[in-house]
Amino acid sequence: MMTFAGSLLFFLLFLGVVVLANAIRVVREYERLVVFRLGRLVGERGPGLVLLIPMVDRAVKVGLRTVTMDVPPQDIITRDNVSVKVNAVIYFRVVSSQQAVVQVENYLYATSQIAQTTLRSILGQQELDELLAERDKLNQALQQVIDRQTEPWGVKVSTVEVKNVDLPQEMQRAIARQAEAERERRAKVINAEGEYQAAARLTEAATIIAREPVALQLRYLQTLAEIATENNSTTIFPVPVDLLKAFMTSMERKATV
Repeated sequence: MMTFAGSLLFFLLFLGVVVLANAIRVVREYERLVVFRLGRLVGERGPGLVLLIPMVDRAVKVGLRTVTMDVPPQDIITRDNVSVKVNAVIYFRVVSSQQAVVQVENYLYATSQIAQTTLRSILGQQELDELLAERDKLNQALQQVIDRQTEPWGVKVSTVEVKNVDLPQEMQRAIARQAEAERERRAKVINAEGEYQAAARLTEAATIIAREPVALQLRYLQTLAEIATENNSTTIFPVPVDLLKAFMTSMERKATV
């Protein structure tokens, strides 16, 4: 049967193991411990093995890896009075673990709220066309504003990306009609340009034919050859007198001789 001294020794040994386990912390490379001693900030510890004074030191663990956070869809009214839903994604990380613990109660929640309010504020100042076409410009503006507001918390915002812009059904139909009208306009412009170029070429051809009448006769013979090739039938056509003039002149000369 265990004596009182043996029980007391076992209890003290167990208590020592518990205290030692709470005093020793292993901090990973991507983590830091913010240590408070009797409520006063001592500093950050880690990575590696960290020793704490039991019952005196209190440690708060902070991760230093980049956090990817989805910003929930926000109802936004653009400058041209169009109601849209916009969501985004934000990438940030803690650069000062002490500030992230001391300056703000919950830096993750605070960063999320700042991102939502900034998203509504910045995008609400834009028109719909700018919101759809100038994503890079808006992403940069959002990143700068959010990063400036989270800097006192020791949080660095590296990237903000607008993901989806959900338009009302009537606005989608209006944009589709606008795109269709734009395509029709481009088709008419291209068709008119083709007609203009064809007319210019015909004008050049008419000028050449007026200057060289033989060219018209050659074109006439070429057309006849094409008709004879495409249509397997007998074609009767008048022969221009100019084509026979040379032969008639030759025969008249032979008759006079």
